[in-house]
Amino acid sequence: MILTVNHVTTYDYDAPMGAAVQSLRMFPSRFEGQRVIEWDVSVEGGLRGGSFRDGAGDRIEGWSIRPPVDEVAITVTGQVETFDTSGVLRGHRELVHPMAYLRETVATWIDDSLAALAEEAVAGATENLDRAHRLSAAISEAIAYKPGATHSHTTAAEALAQGEGVCQDHAHALVAVARCADLPARYVSGYLFATDDGTPHEAAHAWGEIWVAGIGWIGFDPANKCCPDERYIRLGSGLDAREAAPIRGITQGSGEERLHVTVALDQVQQ
Repeated sequence: MILTVNHVTTYDYDAPMGAAVQSLRMFPSRFEGQRVIEWDVSVEGGLRGGSFRDGAGDRIEGWSIRPPVDEVAITVTGQVETFDTSGVLRGHRELVHPMAYLRETVATWIDDSLAALAEEAVAGATENLDRAHRLSAAISEAIAYKPGATHSHTTAAEALAQGEGVCQDHAHALVAVARCADLPARYVSGYLFATDDGTPHEAAHAWGEIWVAGIGWIGFDPANKCCPDERYIRLGSGLDAREAAPIRGITQGSGEERLHVTVALDQVQQ
């Protein structure tokens, strides 16, 4: 499948701001499941800085915008050929040891309810691959997908208690219960073209990856009850949404910030 991406993120300020600095993790990962045909990331009025690949294999690029800053507009356009690898992250080069992903964060902190869910889900399982699938299915059942039910700072424990959330909450909860079961897990950001039945989906997406010895990192998407396939474009990963965020930045000033995001994915007919 060949997918085109048009992603525009705009930060508006009600008063001119000082210099702004952005760190962008908005480049498709290099692995057997996707091949970049063309890709461009730009910041209107910005100065492109250095770029590097971090220990997790993600490309990160720095940008700066000189004052006065009334608006920061980040545009991503590109075309990626994707392949179904059954969720397995084959051919991805990284340096961070999987055991580093057993660490908790505020967003993935494990409370008694998450621990109980993890224990019940893996009861009787003898293989880690089976445990991973059971954990993903348990999160799918425990947290209903409901846009607007949570906010960006909602934790995995809070989403479970609420029983509803969005893809970020599903990913955080999966990462939490996997770590509870002693399986290294991480949060992944990217794009999703459509649901399994072809229904258009909110294009910016998140899911989880679980490390299974002998196989490697495997993606699981509890929000859609599947493993990532050719409908997905993977960008980057981290311990949680904050670490894996496609855009991180700082600005100088006291102006109020307003965020506007539009993301469109289309399939190229072959």
